[in-house]
Amino acid sequence: MNLEEIKDLIKLVSKSGLGKVEIEREGFRISIKGSQSEPVMYQAAPMVAAPAVAPAPVAAPAATPVSSETSNTDDSKYITIKSPMIGTFYRTPGPDKDAFVNVGDTIQKGDKVCIIEAMKTFNEIEAEISGKIVKVLVDNASPVDYDQPLFLVDPA
Repeated sequence: MNLEEIKDLIKLVSKSGLGKVEIEREGFRISIKGSQSEPVMYQAAPMVAAPAVAPAPVAAPAATPVSSETSNTDDSKYITIKSPMIGTFYRTPGPDKDAFVNVGDTIQKGDKVCIIEAMKTFNEIEAEISGKIVKVLVDNASPVDYDQPLFLVDPA
């Protein structure tokens, strides 16, 4: 299975609302868990054991889109750098290292802006545009979904 097939599979899981997909082929195994299956989370909330686990994943992704909707009306002239995959967002290359980018930094196309950890693999995310970082939309070590806004960039 190549990288494009894995990306397509991640898109399928995120768009279809499936909870989990597992595929095994010739010694290769992949398991993808969707995190946008909100109806399942709401159904699980009344159960006694589920509230201890369910609120944390639901709270972080739900909070980010609300703030990005508010910022879209004010910041429509900015370009958004979005997550290319589901995983955990990290602003720094290590716990005691400086952030890849901060608000006010100027970036060039190809500069590393963050890391997204997916399936214990740390993927360095590069900017596809040049400009100035206006806003960081996700907290460090937070879960992110496919196509979730990460940064606002002023291309001017």
